[in-house]
Amino acid sequence: MVLRAKYSTLTVTKQKMIKSTKNQKSARIRKQRGYQWEDTIVKRFNSADNWQAFRLGSPSIALPDVLAVNTNNSAIFTIEAKSGTSTSLPVPADQIERCLSWIKTFDIYKKRNVLLAFKFLSKKRIDIGKYESRELREYFKIWDESLNVTDCVCTYDGKFYAKIDGFRKELFLKECKMPFKTKQRTSDKLD
Repeated sequence: MVLRAKYSTLTVTKQKMIKSTKNQKSARIRKQRGYQWEDTIVKRFNSADNWQAFRLGSPSIALPDVLAVNTNNSAIFTIEAKSGTSTSLPVPADQIERCLSWIKTFDIYKKRNVLLAFKFLSKKRIDIGKYESRELREYFKIWDESLNVTDCVCTYDGKFYAKIDGFRKELFLKECKMPFKTKQRTSDKLD
């Protein structure tokens, strides 16, 4: 009898290990997508005239994803980058806050913006491990500092919403004209 109880426990433990391994793999894939998008943004800025960009590191150390600087034009951007296969990409309020605190620190620059960079991959997740093709889309939104900071979400069609008490309220953020070639989609005029 004791032997049977041990065998059952072993089986349950194996099932838990398999499940957590799948979750770990999914988390690793999401992190890789995020890193690749940040790396792409850095490379694009560094290929543009007079721009220097840096990937700053992990979110656990309260830094923006990317810092881009153009000293000739006195411009600095802190960038929060989001990438994924879903139809909407969320941005937590604390990530917007930390980007804002960074641009406020560098008050020597005349043009200081928080950019929210979204990349909707060319495959849309429809179920676990199942995808369908779609157009790759990128959006570069300028956070409006007059707005209250809240959790937000950008949709595949480029609409941007604040999430307040479980409801979505549409926000109209300007698109940022980037100094490099993008897959950017917009219905607004770029400044």
